[in-house]
Amino acid sequence: MNTTVKNSMDMTRGPILGNILKFTLPLLLTGTLQLLYNAADIIVVGQFASDNSLAAVTSTGALINLIVNMFMGFSVGASVVVAQNFGAGRYKDVSEALHTAIAVALISGVIVGAFGFFASKSLLRLMDSPENVIDLSALYVKIFFLGMPVNMLYNFGAAIMRAVGDTKRPLYYLTFSGIMNVVLNLIFVIVFHMDVAGVALATIISQAISAFLVIRCLIKSEGPIKLYISKIKIHKDKLLRIIAVGLPAGIQGSLFSISNVIIQSSVNGFGSEVMAGSGAAGNIEGFIYVAMNSLHQAAITFTSQNYGAKQYKRIKTVCLECMGLVATVGFVMGALCRIFAPALLSIYTDNPIEIEFGVLRMSVIALTYFLCGTMDVMVGMLRGIGHSITPTIVSIACVCGFRILWIFTVFNTYKAAGHTTEQCFIMLFISYPISWIAATLTHTLCFAFHYRNICKQASCEALTFNDEQTV
Repeated sequence: MNTTVKNSMDMTRGPILGNILKFTLPLLLTGTLQLLYNAADIIVVGQFASDNSLAAVTSTGALINLIVNMFMGFSVGASVVVAQNFGAGRYKDVSEALHTAIAVALISGVIVGAFGFFASKSLLRLMDSPENVIDLSALYVKIFFLGMPVNMLYNFGAAIMRAVGDTKRPLYYLTFSGIMNVVLNLIFVIVFHMDVAGVALATIISQAISAFLVIRCLIKSEGPIKLYISKIKIHKDKLLRIIAVGLPAGIQGSLFSISNVIIQSSVNGFGSEVMAGSGAAGNIEGFIYVAMNSLHQAAITFTSQNYGAKQYKRIKTVCLECMGLVATVGFVMGALCRIFAPALLSIYTDNPIEIEFGVLRMSVIALTYFLCGTMDVMVGMLRGIGHSITPTIVSIACVCGFRILWIFTVFNTYKAAGHTTEQCFIMLFISYPISWIAATLTHTLCFAFHYRNICKQASCEALTFNDEQTV
């Protein structure tokens, strides 16, 4: 087999910081472009669609993530399995993991799409979506989930390309499909007056384009990540390994979403204007998140490749440099977003109440968002060394469980005491930074424990080998 992979990166040699920056910059641009396209959706809806359309679109994110994240976790598993085998030079295993991952993407895309389509309205009712919004929200979600198979194909394909260090070509594909998304948004909403249906339709068409480009790239690739349509099948050992890493990641993502759904339900109780303001602020905060998430992806991939190559000393350096970078990027971007919050929110809406509540949310979330970045980097480090269950357990306790407990105790008590809507709104979101701090500290302690054991085991193996050589 030809083992050369064009545009790949060997993360087991050379300067770590420079390679991390080369790896993360295209990822950062990819995530930023994706959010710009999502922002374009929201801006078009806010400016040119019906009165409740902005609240309808922005309030569906938590529900969509709840349904999608369980299966999207398997793309994390596929990325780790491919990266570990690529770092170890096991190219046959890389190829089998690739074809297994694509099969999983197709199957999960159909399952998630069908469930989301048929369950959307019932789930929105459980979230206390207001009557003046729920029909539009349900329509948007139904159309969105029709495109889930191509959504999964793109995400799994891009995850495999990232696993071998190729972050540039997914950026190019997303740029093209994103431009198409914006153009179709304008045509469907402004010209054909399709409202939220037009936005959703533009989204799934653009996702289909990006999926086609990624799959075409894998088919034309040389080496272990070359995709053969005839070879797409489940390899049991690779599937079990993908599940071992991906299932805990998916459970964690879904549990995060459950806590966010409960928080969104609490936001919904304040009315459509608060929903719209919070949703717009969340979209702006997303730009901070994608910058930090690129370093989370770097932590997973660099750690996985070095773990596969048994370059354990480099893993510690990866951890320190990713933590320093994510804290700096998150804090600087968060502070800038808060300073310019009114101006940024005015791009989405001219409603003063919506802007007011958007600013209130960003005063809590944007300024402390760097803590979420440090938490995610430590999760990536743990998954990269093969420990996926640990961060899931920590997240259940420190993030999801804590936020749910906060809502049903502190928040509800505070709200029942007769405080103003603004005060209750702030109290709701204070649960986020507290949970990030608790999770970061716990993840760091867990990583230190597992890393120390890995180093001890490596030392014992080296001593045994030297003894055998002496004999």
